[in-house]
Amino acid sequence: MRRIFKGIDKQLLFLFVVLFAFGVVMIYSASNVTAFYVYDASASRYFVRQSIILLFGAILFFVAIKIPTKNYYKLAKFSVLVIIFLLIATLLYSTATNGSKNWLDIGFISIQPSEFAKIAIIPFIALFYSNHKDEKDIKFYYPFFIILLIFVLIVLENDYGTALVFAATSFFTLLFSQISRRIKIRVAILGAIAVLLLLVIVFAGVLPESKMVRLRSNKDPCVMEKYLNEGNQQCNSYIAINSGGFFGKGLGNSTQKYLYLPEAYTDYIFAIIVEELGLIGGVALIVAYFLLILKIVKIGKKSSFGYQSCMCYAIAIYLFLHIAINLFGVMGVIPLTGIPLPFVSYGGSFAICIIAALTIIERTCYESKISKE
Repeated sequence: MRRIFKGIDKQLLFLFVVLFAFGVVMIYSASNVTAFYVYDASASRYFVRQSIILLFGAILFFVAIKIPTKNYYKLAKFSVLVIIFLLIATLLYSTATNGSKNWLDIGFISIQPSEFAKIAIIPFIALFYSNHKDEKDIKFYYPFFIILLIFVLIVLENDYGTALVFAATSFFTLLFSQISRRIKIRVAILGAIAVLLLLVIVFAGVLPESKMVRLRSNKDPCVMEKYLNEGNQQCNSYIAINSGGFFGKGLGNSTQKYLYLPEAYTDYIFAIIVEELGLIGGVALIVAYFLLILKIVKIGKKSSFGYQSCMCYAIAIYLFLHIAINLFGVMGVIPLTGIPLPFVSYGGSFAICIIAALTIIERTCYESKISKE
C-alpha cells in the first residue's frame, strides 16, 4: 500500500479531500435549520450522515486502489448488470418523489441506481473496446444495447436530468474509446440526431405537463404567480446569490436556508455558498473545479494505455457536466434538473460515485508511473 501511495497524484488527492471537507461544512450550514425545524432532529443530522458516507467511501478507496485497471472490465460488467436489475426494481417498487421514481429503499438506506450507472458505464465502455476491436463481430455493438437499455430505464423513472448526463457521459466515452474513426463519426451523427429530437420534444410540449412546468420555471421566476408555485426555488436562489454580495454574510449566516429555499443542502447549495461566502467563495469553488478537471485531463494524457486515457477524459466530462448543469440551473440560465453539485451537494450515492472516479484516476496515475520505472 505504501508503494501505491507514493505513485498516486498527491495534488489530486489533496483537491478531493479539501473539496469534500468544504462540502460537509457547507452541508451542515445549509441543512441545520431544515433538520431541526422540519424533521425535529439534531441540527447536525445531514452533516453526520454525509461524514459517515465519506468515511465508508474512504475505506472503499483504500481497498479498490489495489485493483489493477486491466481487471476493471469484469467488475464494471458485473456492476452494470446489478445496476440494470436495481433500475428495474426501482421502477417496480419505489415511490415517486417530486414526480420521479429514482430512489430505491433497501431497508437501512436508500440508493439511487441511476447515479451509479453514470460512473459504471465509463470503465465498461473503455475496457470493452480495448479488448474487442473487431467491428464485424456482433459483440462489438453490445455496449450500445446496454447504454440504450439503461437510458430507457432512467427515462421511465421520469429522471430526465440524470438520463441526459448518462447519455452524454456514454457518448463522450465512446468518442474517447478505442473504436475506429468511422464508428466515432456514426456515434457523433446519432448524438446530433438525439439532441435535435430532444429539442423537438421539448419545444413541441410532448413531455408531461409537470416536466414542462419545471422547464419553464427559470423564466421570470419572481413574478408573483410563479413565485408562489414553480418559480419559488429559483427566485429564492436569486435572492440568496444577490444578498451574498462580494464577501458574503459569513459562514452559517444564510437567511434563505430558513425554509425559504427548500432542501438548500442539495441541488441549490451553491446559492447558499454564495450567500454566506460571497462572490469570492463561489469563484474560489469554480476555480477549484477547473484545477481538478485540468489535473484529471493531464493524468489522462500521461496514461500508458488508451483505455486509461479514455476513462480519465470521460470522468473529466462526467464531472464537468454535473458542475455546468447545476451552476447554470442555480443561476437560471437553464432549468434546474435535479443534478447535484460535486463534493458539496448532500447525497450518498453521488459521493460514492465521485470517490470511485478518484480511485480510477489515481490507479491510472500509479500504473503510468510504475510502467516508466
